[in-house]
Amino acid sequence: MASEVDICNLALARLGDSATVSSISPPEGSAQAEHCARFYPIARDAVLEAHPWRFAVRRANLAPLDVESWGWSFAYGLPANTLIALAVLPPGTTGDDMTQDFEIETTSDGAKVLYTNQEDASLRYVARVTDTSRFSPGFTEALSWLLASYLAGPLLKGENGANMAQMTAQQYRLALSMAEVTDANQRQVELDHEPTWISKR
Repeated sequence: MASEVDICNLALARLGDSATVSSISPPEGSAQAEHCARFYPIARDAVLEAHPWRFAVRRANLAPLDVESWGWSFAYGLPANTLIALAVLPPGTTGDDMTQDFEIETTSDGAKVLYTNQEDASLRYVARVTDTSRFSPGFTEALSWLLASYLAGPLLKGENGANMAQMTAQQYRLALSMAEVTDANQRQVELDHEPTWISKR
């Protein structure tokens, strides 16, 4: 599996940059490493937020909070690695078709609170995954293109940098679309009815 450095070097190669970086944490000292260290986490989280990737989806029972619930019945703390909340579910529920209304707000001290009317709620969510060994190949491909689009301006500058940023952003959207399809195909949904083409046989 590709490491953070591998993904950064792939992004640089997308730009035609012959330089390679050996470390971004901490950055080794080159301009390429400095920019990769700055933009890699931003690009990674942006791609994670773009789709409910199978490797990043988690479930957790929520811990109730003793705070003002502002008209909702319950307030819960979010798991620390939450990027996107997908569904708030009743106990024992497996599918998102039973998701309950919810709202997420941030308190004055920076803590995120989830409000809902569901007692003993669980959450299905997209987590911030930093372990690159968990990334799917399609995700890695898309991430390298998005990172390349971020790096184009600082490294190439001027009109060339702007044009390359636009081209790599287009390639990112294409790679993301293909990766989303592949990822979605990893899910199997049980049918609760008999399709008409079967019942008429």
